[in-house]
Amino acid sequence: MSAITVNPTVSLKSDTLNIATDEYGLLTDLYQLTMGACYVSEGCDRKRASFELFVRRLPEGFGYLIAMGLAQAVEYLQNLHFTSEQIEALQGTGIFANADRRFWELLRNFRFEGDLWAVPEGTAMFANEPFLRIEAPLWQAQLVETYLLNTINYQTLIATRAARMRDAAGDRITLLEFGTRRAFSPQASLWAARAAIAAGMNDTSNVLAALKLGRKPSGTMAHALVMALNATEGSEAQAFSAFHQVFPNSSLLIDTFDTIAAAQNLAEKVKSGEMQVKGVRIDSGDIAAVSKEVRSLLPDAAIFASGDIDEAEILRLKALGAPIDGYGIGTKLVTGAPVNGVYKLVEIDNIPVSKKSSGKHSIAGRKQIWRSFENGMITGDRLTHISDIPQSNEQPLLELIMHDGELLKSLDDLDAIAKRTRKSVQSLPLTVRAITSPISIPVTIAASLQG
Repeated sequence: MSAITVNPTVSLKSDTLNIATDEYGLLTDLYQLTMGACYVSEGCDRKRASFELFVRRLPEGFGYLIAMGLAQAVEYLQNLHFTSEQIEALQGTGIFANADRRFWELLRNFRFEGDLWAVPEGTAMFANEPFLRIEAPLWQAQLVETYLLNTINYQTLIATRAARMRDAAGDRITLLEFGTRRAFSPQASLWAARAAIAAGMNDTSNVLAALKLGRKPSGTMAHALVMALNATEGSEAQAFSAFHQVFPNSSLLIDTFDTIAAAQNLAEKVKSGEMQVKGVRIDSGDIAAVSKEVRSLLPDAAIFASGDIDEAEILRLKALGAPIDGYGIGTKLVTGAPVNGVYKLVEIDNIPVSKKSSGKHSIAGRKQIWRSFENGMITGDRLTHISDIPQSNEQPLLELIMHDGELLKSLDDLDAIAKRTRKSVQSLPLTVRAITSPISIPVTIAASLQG
């Protein structure tokens, strides 16, 4: 082994923490790199390894998950590399002082050389089923763990919440993603907007996300505009008129002061022909009761509700007969109990391996998920070794997406993913789709995986 000289003068220090494509190589946990260096030292870095990403158990209160984030996983694998400056900065830490020189050559010449198997985005998934599998040289398959877990876990959480909200609301209700201010980071807000739309929500208020996704951003107005113009120009009505003059098709936020009084004022303007109110938004109070009064005053205006809305609240408002035409959903969509996906080695050099830790066991071997249907409804899933022969009524879920680092086919657009998501959810038994106390589908583990 030959060590390399430490250069302490190279620094990547910056006040900017926004992620650029050129930084994908370093966007990982330290131990991915230290393990890579160790694999090189042991001469096993090129051995073929298979890692699978799955959840051991569903988040509490969920009967299923909706797979999401594959597009970002592919984009990451296609662009992952290391610059000379990054390699020098790693060397400058002193952590890798004993690393073999070949480790640095591997980083310098990095190109993902592996295969990616994955289920299509929008697929309903259950515990122990692989969302994806990486088959690649050991050190490469190890390196990509952190980023893959980050994007798949978070987007799957958002997609599942969005799918449940769509299921609760039905197909005719407008659902808008309003979560940018509550998402866990600016980067997460972009992923959240994408996952929400791909799981069936109509649009997002995030301007950057919308335009990047080829969509038109959607939103209304804030209380600040009403308060500012009320204070400076004398009335809430003037605030509504001013906003309506510039944005005649936008909804007006009517609960800054007195919701019913605001609706009455708007109703008078509609009656006189001064305004044509397309929609109003209610963000507080007894939304069920207030929306009914607003409907009686503004029968032709769409009513949007916001303010800590989730799938349970949508069902409650429906049960009370609230005349809601759409929901703006933020906090309860982009936050919540995490999807605790894990990424585990299942095979190395054609040798099946598994983790045996109590409560954290994994299933050895490369797998395929076989799904059975009857009259369009899922009747069960079977997890087998990839070499097993399917039964006559089974369909495979895992598909080969990348081979030797090359994408084999174009990925689905958001509309196609949204259709798949809705179809996936509608194919589940009602007990699995239940918003409260769902019962998940048990996954049969084939004998070939139980050795």
